[in-house]
Amino acid sequence: MFKPGESGNPAGRKKGSLNKNTKEIREAYQKLTEDNLENMSIWLSQVAGDDPAKAMDLMLRLSEYIIPKLGRQEITGNDGEDLFKNVKFNFGPDINSDERLEE
Repeated sequence: MFKPGESGNPAGRKKGSLNKNTKEIREAYQKLTEDNLENMSIWLSQVAGDDPAKAMDLMLRLSEYIIPKLGRQEITGNDGEDLFKNVKFNFGPDINSDERLEE
């Protein structure tokens, strides 16, 4: 018999491993999705007929389950200094400037 605070697996569950219920739910959802791929295309087309923006939003939301989101990364120098502090973009005169009004 185990003592309080001990388990049958002293190393514990491996990092990232799923519990049984989570694994079964993911498998069921995957099967449901795979079985309805044709229907999903039809449904998406129907939504796009009424509201193309909503259809695009649905596609993007569904893509999160296929393509993992990338983490935000910051690029800094060795000392943590911003490497782009002196980068400037010039897209033409400011729309509020006197220079534009003189044209």
